[in-house]
Amino acid sequence: MTQTPAGSVLQVFVTETYRIDLADTSADPLLTRLTAACHRVAAEDKAGQAWSKAKTYQGYTSYGSILDLTVIDPAFGELKALIETQSLIYARLLELDLQGKVPKLYNMWINVLDPGGGHTGHNHPLNAFSGTIYLETPPGSGDLDLEDPRQPLLMHAPPRQAKAEPFRRTFISVTPQRGTLVLWESWLRHQVGINTGNGKRLSISFNLDM
Repeated sequence: MTQTPAGSVLQVFVTETYRIDLADTSADPLLTRLTAACHRVAAEDKAGQAWSKAKTYQGYTSYGSILDLTVIDPAFGELKALIETQSLIYARLLELDLQGKVPKLYNMWINVLDPGGGHTGHNHPLNAFSGTIYLETPPGSGDLDLEDPRQPLLMHAPPRQAKAEPFRRTFISVTPQRGTLVLWESWLRHQVGINTGNGKRLSISFNLDM
C-alpha cells in the first residue's frame, strides 16, 4: 500500500511576546528603589486601599487611585524610560511598521497580590502594548498565563497533547522572577494565577500606545 507523503506545516499568525530579566544587571539598583517606592505608596494611598477593597481586589492596586506614578517618585520616571526603550525593541522584533512613531507609556499601576488572590482572563483594549515588571515573587505567588486568542471563537477544536510544542498550546505560563519584564500586544488575553504561597507578590503593570 502506497503511503501518502506528509505535507508541510505553514506557521501563520504567530503570537510573539517579549521577556527580559533585569535582576543582576545595571538596572538592579532601580529594582530596589522601585520596590521601596511601591511599598511606601501602598501604605500611604488610602484612596487606593479603599478602591481595592470595594473591587474585592485581594491586596492593593493603585489602578483606581493614582493617575501618574512618575510624579510621586523619580524611580517611576526611570522605569517609564526603560519600558519605552524595551517596547521599541519589541516592536522592531515584531517587524511592525511604526510609521515614524515610538511607543509611549501613558499609565502604570502598582499591584500587591495577597495569598489567595489572582486575576481572571482579560485584555487591555485601545492600547498597543501592555506588560508587567515583577519586583517581589515569593514561591507559589502565581504565574502569568497567556491565552490562545482563538479560544473565544467556540470551535470544536480538539485539545492539544500534554507534550505539545509550547507555541501550539492553549495556555502558556510564565513564571516570573524579581526583575522579569514581560511585554505583549494588548489584544492578547492573559490572567494572573492564584497566589498559593505565603508571601505577597509585588509588580507594576502598564500600557503603551503610539
